[in-house]
Amino acid sequence: MIGAESSTERLHATTAVGAGDDAGISGKKRKIRPLWLWIAGIIAILAIAGAIVGALIAKDVINVHSKSTPATVAAAENPGSSAATSASASGTPGSPTESSSSSIRPSGSSTVTSSASSKSSSKPTSTPGACSSSDDIPSNAKDTWQDPTSWLDMTGFNCTFTDETVGGLPILGLNSSWDNSKQANPNVPPLSKPWGSYSNQPFRGVSIGGWLALEPFITPSLFESDSSLKDEYSLCKKLGPEKAAATLEKHYATFITEDDFRSIAAAGLDHIRIPFSYWAVKTFDDDPYVFGVSWRYLLRGIEWARKYGLRVKLDLHGVPGSQNGWNHSGRDGTVNWITGPDGSTNAQRTLDIHDQLSKFFAQDRYKNIVAFYGLVNEPAKSIPQDDLIAWTQKAYQIVHDNGISATQVFSESMRGLDPWHGKLTGYGDSLALDVHEYTIFDNALLKFKHTDRISYACKGWADQLNAGMSPTTGFGPVMVGEWSQADSDCAVALNGVGTGARWTGTFYGSNSPACPTQNDQCNCDMANADSSTFSPEYKLFLQTWAEAQMFTFEKSWGWFYWTWKTESAPLWSYQAGLQGGYLPAVAFKRNWDCSQPIPSLGSLPEFY
Repeated sequence: MIGAESSTERLHATTAVGAGDDAGISGKKRKIRPLWLWIAGIIAILAIAGAIVGALIAKDVINVHSKSTPATVAAAENPGSSAATSASASGTPGSPTESSSSSIRPSGSSTVTSSASSKSSSKPTSTPGACSSSDDIPSNAKDTWQDPTSWLDMTGFNCTFTDETVGGLPILGLNSSWDNSKQANPNVPPLSKPWGSYSNQPFRGVSIGGWLALEPFITPSLFESDSSLKDEYSLCKKLGPEKAAATLEKHYATFITEDDFRSIAAAGLDHIRIPFSYWAVKTFDDDPYVFGVSWRYLLRGIEWARKYGLRVKLDLHGVPGSQNGWNHSGRDGTVNWITGPDGSTNAQRTLDIHDQLSKFFAQDRYKNIVAFYGLVNEPAKSIPQDDLIAWTQKAYQIVHDNGISATQVFSESMRGLDPWHGKLTGYGDSLALDVHEYTIFDNALLKFKHTDRISYACKGWADQLNAGMSPTTGFGPVMVGEWSQADSDCAVALNGVGTGARWTGTFYGSNSPACPTQNDQCNCDMANADSSTFSPEYKLFLQTWAEAQMFTFEKSWGWFYWTWKTESAPLWSYQAGLQGGYLPAVAFKRNWDCSQPIPSLGSLPEFY
């Protein structure tokens, strides 16, 4: 526009000067010269207009293509840049960082590599492009989970169709550049800078459980219509493919939103753990699971984490065959992974899934944000340790060889820390051990009185972690991957749908109540009540109990609270703890630690 306007002004100025200089020339020449001036002016204007149109076509502002391509996507995201930005379909701005070597590759290639830096400008400008229409979608993708016109929720997604993949996994919904300038809080580095030593600066995080891997105790509303529904497998089988897909996408889109990531950072947390299951990547045999839909929400979740400076632990929560036979693996029942009739097949399938996942997450866009790469959540103690070690070694090598620089994480598999001393040595800080610390699944710990529970966190767990963190007495790098404020196993369906609670003696195999009084006074009324009804004494216990765990678990590499949000289990919800006033408002600003006397809890009953 500026160039065209300046040229037109010069044209007008030339015409005016020429008219004045013609005063002494014959009348015939005066008639001919203005005609040539008009013709020259028209030609100049047409040339300028053609140049402008050509520039707009080159930048895809004027779209002459019949189908969207990766190049169209990038230009549509930011018409003023050769690279797309991290702007979402809802208009959230990002930062332009890449040009030709972006994470979107020309059509025809099955893999994507990028040599571009993850650095980005601090003041990006971006304009989201229009979403693909049904005419843009190839027939083999129409009405599938890869068809943007079928998506329930467009918020935060690039809704231009692409069939490009990395490691065989689609990049759908992603923009081709990203902004790593954010930091979760002033005490931690931005994503663009290394975290440093987790031994010296432990992380503080929370899991987003029950979102992409369902658990009945977290979202009972999904399971309450039928008492036979006890896991994601039975839910999907009962609903059937179409209804299951619609039901779960609604859950993915509404249970966790961008506001949750904003709130997590505002609470002084700096890492998040995102559990997801294998059917985000592929399904097998007669699996009823909803394939692929959760993959897109996982990728969006990572981008929302990036927006608020939160580092991510990827957590493969359910693997083929079930690694523990518990409902959060997808299917309640028996273990059929490594051991079991199809154990070897399912173990190899999981390695194949890690081959795909690690190729995808080795992209430059994930190098600064994926801090930890989880291999498998809570494999059963019944799996022979040597067999689990052999599988872990294979998985580590695959993931490492595919370019993952994040620390890989394996589970202590309900064995505790001691059995891992001298095992899986030689990996340094590239492999860490994940322990989940609870006092409610073991009757010997469950019967602790309130002050004993706090003391155990300060002393018992501290001794275990100090030993576990030393290669001379333990494995070495250790993190606490799960903990909560629950002081009973009372949450409905926590132990499995319809299985009761140890606390009241209704859990299968229980002979008597396991609460501290160990009699018929034991009840779950307080534990399952709305948090607004908690007494001041109970809230004081809950906060002190939480602060004791935070203090101790920071003797390891750090901690993830389980979990961020629940529908009706407030002792398992970080969000509920913040809202109810029984968690520190900011995780790194705490009023109590284990160096201080345990406060008086008044007349708080031990049985509820």
